[in-house]
Amino acid sequence: MNKDMKKPVRKKGAMKRLLAYALKKHRAMFAVIIITIIFSSMASISSSIALKYIVDDIITPAIHSGGMGAVWDKFIGFIVTMGCVYFVGIAAAAAQAQLLNLMTQQIMTDLRCDLFAHMQKLPIKYFDTNNHGDIMSIYTNDIETVRQLISQSLPQVLLSGIMIVMLFFVMLSYSIWLTLVVLAAVTVMILVAKYVGSRSGKHFMRQQKSLGVVEGYIEEMMQGQKVVKVFNHEKKAKEGFDERNDKLFDDAAKANRYANILMPILGNIGNIMYVLVAFVGAVLALTGAFNVSLTGVGVLEVGTVVSFLTMGRSFSMQVSQVSQQVNFIALAQAGSARVFALFDEKTEPDDGYVTLVNAEIDADGNITETSKRTGVWAWKHPHGDGTTTYTRLTGDILLDDVDFCYEEGKPILKNIDVYAHAGEKVAFVGATGAGKTTITNLINRFYDIADGKIRYDGININKIKKADLRRSLGIVLQDTNLFTGTVMDNIRYGRLDATDEECKAAAALAGADSFITRLPDGYDTMLTGDGANLSQGQRQLLAIARAAVADAPVMIMDEATSSIDTRTEQIVQQGTDRLMKGRTVFVIAHRLSTVRKSDVIMVLDHGRIIERGSHDSLIAKKGQYYKLYTGAFELD
Repeated sequence: MNKDMKKPVRKKGAMKRLLAYALKKHRAMFAVIIITIIFSSMASISSSIALKYIVDDIITPAIHSGGMGAVWDKFIGFIVTMGCVYFVGIAAAAAQAQLLNLMTQQIMTDLRCDLFAHMQKLPIKYFDTNNHGDIMSIYTNDIETVRQLISQSLPQVLLSGIMIVMLFFVMLSYSIWLTLVVLAAVTVMILVAKYVGSRSGKHFMRQQKSLGVVEGYIEEMMQGQKVVKVFNHEKKAKEGFDERNDKLFDDAAKANRYANILMPILGNIGNIMYVLVAFVGAVLALTGAFNVSLTGVGVLEVGTVVSFLTMGRSFSMQVSQVSQQVNFIALAQAGSARVFALFDEKTEPDDGYVTLVNAEIDADGNITETSKRTGVWAWKHPHGDGTTTYTRLTGDILLDDVDFCYEEGKPILKNIDVYAHAGEKVAFVGATGAGKTTITNLINRFYDIADGKIRYDGININKIKKADLRRSLGIVLQDTNLFTGTVMDNIRYGRLDATDEECKAAAALAGADSFITRLPDGYDTMLTGDGANLSQGQRQLLAIARAAVADAPVMIMDEATSSIDTRTEQIVQQGTDRLMKGRTVFVIAHRLSTVRKSDVIMVLDHGRIIERGSHDSLIAKKGQYYKLYTGAFELD
């Protein structure tokens, strides 16, 4: 599957879901923010209303009386009143900014936490079929668009919406004729904004997708930088980046092409409206024509025209502000659609009800559950009749006629029969793609089988809770993953309640203790960048120590020594021999020398088991295993 290609993301309903999510825990704070917006809007509108008062009730009487003496008391009262109004407006705006910032950060924190928690429940298949850089882009770029929506676009739309409603009714109370002029210009502005928004929205979605593809490619190239340099593919890598970056440029250019022309057009329409209002208002005032308003019919005064001009300008500016936010809303809609697409990914199903518990066994062989760690485990199996039975975990694993396919119609495993007795070491060998690792992925239920049965101590693994199933399995993968933290932290990752002494014992068992003690700070040495300051072999030893501290009764060693030199392999082999003692072990290895002592060796070819037996019996048969072992036929 091309990981640059993902299933289409639906934008429909994304904004509604985002608003519902944002208000889920913050309705009270949002209500307070609305109140502060109303107060700040009223303070802003009062300045326009005040112009009518100051022109008609202060300036005009002062001109006619020849001085300010007659209106001085009115003037002082006006200054004090407006000072109080502006103080309330400033306080409301300041409170709004602080509350909005607090609410935004809380919502972003909740969103990232919920998204990460949901991601932990997704099946391995999701991460196998989606570019990791694209997933990271959801956490960074897409969530950033959501933050901008909540902190900037949404408050601006609310503020402008409230201002528009208030201004509309005030303007109607002044002059219906002038209000009609404003509404005509605003209608044109809305039509233009709608036209531009409908064309830019789809390009913003493509921009976000292309941004995710670019980030995914950068991550891939960073991880494979050594390979790029070894094969001198710098030019090829650059060409690949340029191709994806050019696609991002094209999508971003188309998205912003319409967005960038919107404000100049709206600004000029607003200027035309301003001139028309001034012209019509002047004609009505100078001719003494009847002015119709919500308050009645009368003569239009000069102060009303002056006040209306500022309100008309403010009205058009608020419409322009809303129109300008259309582009940011379109971008946020694209981002939120990708965020909720991740939320909508189906979580890993788990209908199991059998759990793993600490147990004690008395002299008669009866098993009882205990809260203390005893080193003895049992499966707790509740039944429909209300009874509960306990089955000791021994490590018997049976695969009975198992079929599996990653994609329907393309079988990977066919008629697989495996029986691993408790304490046995079972090895899988075969060419790359034969299905060795897939079998172990089915045992721990990273994937579910298409047909057949897998039983663990006689229990169908579908009945076992996945967390408990995986707790009973210790796994050492071919690709080692270490995490930022100390060496001790990385070993303890196998069992979080392990003591320092248990972690050191596990390291000694794996043969890692000798190199750890030589590190600058020993077990307290910090590891970063997936253990970049360690050799590949040392990283693998830590992974084995991590599995050892888990102390699981079943071990899966998937190419566990593939990255270790021969001398280190001998050290590890001694440790793993001790680790595997008394446990059921599944081993996958290209180095056939590591599987000679296995109880059963199974040779896979194209998803089928073609040979099985001990090393000696398979050598005696002189079949496929014999050819692999003697070098007559090499593994791919």
